[in-house]
Amino acid sequence: MSRQHKAQDQAASTFFADGKVDQAPPPGVVSREQAARDAELARRPPLDAALLARGAERYRIYCAPCHGLAGDGHGLVVARGFPAPPAFTEARLREAPDRHFMEVIANGYGQMYGYAARVPPADRWAIVAHIRALQLSQHTEAASLPDAQRRALPGGAP
Repeated sequence: MSRQHKAQDQAASTFFADGKVDQAPPPGVVSREQAARDAELARRPPLDAALLARGAERYRIYCAPCHGLAGDGHGLVVARGFPAPPAFTEARLREAPDRHFMEVIANGYGQMYGYAARVPPADRWAIVAHIRALQLSQHTEAASLPDAQRRALPGGAP
């Protein structure tokens, strides 16, 4: 028992036809966590204050260094010479579906690398909610606000 033949990682093997110990998993194999992760990605959480607060926190950690706190594409790394990302307030991004932001966060886009390994699906949904709040905050007509909020605006809009 103490001297069993065993295959070492990356070693040659006479057992498999390709001569390798390490073999790719059979087609269709899914990790145990993958089904739960896919369900979390497919299910959008309800929009509430807790989700927005979590999204703002995660956005400041992962997104603001490049995209800026206001989502305008003027983050700290851009000030130090990195290429500027698009502003979330651009018309094409305001009209983009939430799934677009989920995929970009996970897989990256252009100069941005993917955050799938760093940002779990629930936090991606929270970040998307915060991005939508940023977009709304910068593209809302004053006339659509309640009277009290309109009066609080600079210039006291009637």
